[in-house]
Amino acid sequence: MSKASSKDGIILNRREALLMSATAGMGIALGRPARASDSIKTAAHQQPGGCSTPRSAVAKTQYGPVRGYLDGDVFTFKGIPYGQNTGGENRFLPPKVPAPWKDEFPALVYGANCPQHLHDWTGNEQTFLQDWDDGWQSEDMLKLNIWTPSLSGSRAVMFYIHGGGFEFGSSYELPSHEGAQMARHHDVVQVSVNHRLNALGFLDVSEIGGSAYEDSRNLSFTDLVFALRWVQENIANFGGDPNKVMIYGQSGGGSKVTTLLGMPAAKGLIHRASAQSGGGGQIPTAEQQKEFSTRVIKELGVGAGDMAALQKMEWARMIAAGRTVAAKMNPPRHDLVFGPPSGPGSVPMVGWTPCIDGKNVVCKSFEDVAPETAKDVPILFGSVSEESMRYLSNPTEAEWHASLAKVIGDGKATELIAAMKKVHPEKSIKTLSFGVGGLSARNKVQRMAKLKHEQGGAKAYQYYFSWQSPMLEGAGAWHTAELAFCFDNTKRCEQGTGNTPEAQAIAKKMATAWSNFARTGDPSQPGLAWPAAEPDHGQTMVFDKECRVVNDPEGEVRKLIES
Repeated sequence: MSKASSKDGIILNRREALLMSATAGMGIALGRPARASDSIKTAAHQQPGGCSTPRSAVAKTQYGPVRGYLDGDVFTFKGIPYGQNTGGENRFLPPKVPAPWKDEFPALVYGANCPQHLHDWTGNEQTFLQDWDDGWQSEDMLKLNIWTPSLSGSRAVMFYIHGGGFEFGSSYELPSHEGAQMARHHDVVQVSVNHRLNALGFLDVSEIGGSAYEDSRNLSFTDLVFALRWVQENIANFGGDPNKVMIYGQSGGGSKVTTLLGMPAAKGLIHRASAQSGGGGQIPTAEQQKEFSTRVIKELGVGAGDMAALQKMEWARMIAAGRTVAAKMNPPRHDLVFGPPSGPGSVPMVGWTPCIDGKNVVCKSFEDVAPETAKDVPILFGSVSEESMRYLSNPTEAEWHASLAKVIGDGKATELIAAMKKVHPEKSIKTLSFGVGGLSARNKVQRMAKLKHEQGGAKAYQYYFSWQSPMLEGAGAWHTAELAFCFDNTKRCEQGTGNTPEAQAIAKKMATAWSNFARTGDPSQPGLAWPAAEPDHGQTMVFDKECRVVNDPEGEVRKLIES
């Protein structure tokens, strides 16, 4: 994948875009609110209420009891095992159920992240806005987290899947992911999950290990299905309704959502879905992924049948070898937005990605087709206005034009810049340049919603988050910016939101819409009706200073780069 210069910031590789472009209600309140704090700390409160560990914070699972704690009025459980350690002899094998335990498992802190290359931040401003946490790493990472108002009852379940492409990230990578506010103010059971990524989730080792390893090319997704099955079997013990499970994810998490919607094994485990700033994508065939994996294994110098060597190998070596091989196999890529290749003229790109294996992943879900397995699942599709924000990028208009011209030609670059300046005269050249990715993302949202509508099943809804952050200058609504709002976490994310009254009001509306959607499949709320999207009109809920429905926001401008 090609990179942009540090000046233009338009053409970004997947990792750079995610890392540098954002890769980063009312309740009982007693006393002064706490300040935002590090997202991996055990008791980081949106508001005071105290942290306690009463005997009442113990829940049953089919494998044994788990002990959590009370974050104010929210029962909190972190790092619950839904599968065994995936290291050693379990590496490259499908997930296995945890070994049962008798004593209470201390579900008090987040579990490990999948081993991955840590973030190489280069800008203090971006680091400040994102407030990212790499956490800690281990192959014993099949863990999930739960926040609930009560251990009894039957509430909608909101199952969040993190972004980071398919190579990095975690359930607690951003402070926005913390689920206490959704449980506290929106009466849902919030769940987040870690799973295998990169080489550990996608390296096809079946030629070396045999048929027992045939799922190795899509283990990342067999893990997610495994976690969803755990929710089906256990969430009632946490006050959740196993028949009202909404999956949602952002960026790479959005692509995980659309992939899961097309998996036969996930049918019946998902009842609503939201793909945010991601989804679809031209994933490779099993044959293409096998060729990639064969070359990676050769690059590593592993001999025929030597599974032991692969199971003991340092994961960083495998990830590095994969990048080397992918750079040689993939054609040069010139995109206006990061993400899996998508849309007219795109071609599959091999690497750490799912593939169509005919068993687990059977189609290019919401790329070529709205899968039959998702026909009865209502879906939210949406994006943000400055998807390609990279704070260190500050091009002049001439520099921006030059970078665009390399991708779409001189004439269209001139036309696009003029159109964007006309629609948003209030935005600087810097902020406008971040918006090109937003236009590409809007095109993808339109395509996916159209596929869903034409299926004739459950409804598709669209949103567009365009609220401009007051923090620093000109950052706009960057990739991941909406998460602080749909999780009702503007206080935890105050480095990006300022936690202003305006931000709080938008968050209340957005989190209410998400929780209503989880409960009913309709995101409307009193005073803010949200109609389903139709291809001819593109009805879209815009979240901004004024939350409102607009037919195809940015429509004329986005069509300039549609082809």
